[in-house]
Amino acid sequence: MKAGTVALIGRPNVGKSTLVNNIVGQKVAITSPKPQTTRFPINALFEDERGQIIFVDTPGIFNKAKDPLAKKINKKTLSMFNDEIDVFLYIVDHTRRRDFEEAKILGLMRKVNKPKILVVNKIEIKDPTFLPQYEFLKDEFKDFFYISALNSKHIKPLLDKIFEYLPEREKIINKDEYVYPALNMDSKTFISELIREKVFLRTRKEVPYTTTVVIDEITERNKQLTYIKARVLTTDDRYKKILIGKNGRRIKEIGSMARRELELATSKKIYLDLHVETDKHWVNTLT
Repeated sequence: MKAGTVALIGRPNVGKSTLVNNIVGQKVAITSPKPQTTRFPINALFEDERGQIIFVDTPGIFNKAKDPLAKKINKKTLSMFNDEIDVFLYIVDHTRRRDFEEAKILGLMRKVNKPKILVVNKIEIKDPTFLPQYEFLKDEFKDFFYISALNSKHIKPLLDKIFEYLPEREKIINKDEYVYPALNMDSKTFISELIREKVFLRTRKEVPYTTTVVIDEITERNKQLTYIKARVLTTDDRYKKILIGKNGRRIKEIGSMARRELELATSKKIYLDLHVETDKHWVNTLT
């Protein structure tokens, strides 16, 4: 059997989280149309008769980290290059122009002395396309694939190639010991991330990056009902007003979307007690 770790590297919003979610067949990383949704590397397990793949979904690498949160995200992502990674997937989005940010990531990939696979994502989108700007990359990578992470197109050949590169070894993960398929998230972290995804989807451009979600309580009231108490923290009162919305409409929408998805994931009724608070210093609590 084969087993190993595969890191997904690329600019923000190239589809890394969508690809991981669709490969493992279950949401483990939050997604949104906004960049830099993922804040920490998320490990997810794919397993079949050939063996195990631990996918590490990394935050997109910023060209310039202008705030403390972005700097912490970049530091965590870059540190992965020194970890035990067996294969790297370099993911690009052909619908966006190449820029200095892309050049920075390519420079990092050129320094990697492990198997690297070029993955051109979002082929379901025909226009706009800047594919000619990326064609030269095929000369730098032995293996390359054109995929649609959203529609799960051409994913199987990509998995076949990954398994070719993985070392022969016994299983490295006993999935019964984890919140399968997520390997580095407990239930509080998963719920927090899911609520934060809804904040991304329902608020203005600047608001999501000022927020985090704290889970204060998860209580099984009975076999059918789970009570969850959570807080959305933001850095300024003006963002708090936006999050709450007129007559509390927006936070109700966020809570309703999160509750419905949690009920689908757990097959239980969920009572989500969700509030918004201002905490100017919550970013400083991140490690």
